[in-house]
Amino acid sequence: MLSAQERAQVAQVWDLIAGHEAPFGAELLLRLFTVYPSTKTYFKHLGDRPDEVQLLSHGQRVLQAVGVAVRHMDNLRAALSPLADLHAHVLRVDPTNFPLLIQCFQVVLASHLQGEFTVEMQVVWDKFLTGLAVVLTEKYR
Repeated sequence: MLSAQERAQVAQVWDLIAGHEAPFGAELLLRLFTVYPSTKTYFKHLGDRPDEVQLLSHGQRVLQAVGVAVRHMDNLRAALSPLADLHAHVLRVDPTNFPLLIQCFQVVLASHLQGEFTVEMQVVWDKFLTGLAVVLTEKYR
């Protein structure tokens, strides 16, 4: 899916995120809920107006899953199989929501990393996250 150079670029950006999973993830979720309010239906446990602690906690879990994908880029299917099962069979998340999450995540990355998140990095991350979404949706078939 990714060339050696692209994998290195994904890892380079992840190194900038590492240690900031909770705030980046919280901002990602808040942006997702604001721009695409229909996505809140999959987060009923957070309530209508999630507080900061809830957003930080769940946001951290979301980005920790991305971190697993970064560490296992060469074997995403195996690494993400339990997460794919959860989203497809238990949570029954509509797979059309994954591109919305990707879009919001890239906005968060660009807003925080600014010049370090170059156009080339954005293209590579789009490719990586799209591949991640494909793996997560394979269990829907």
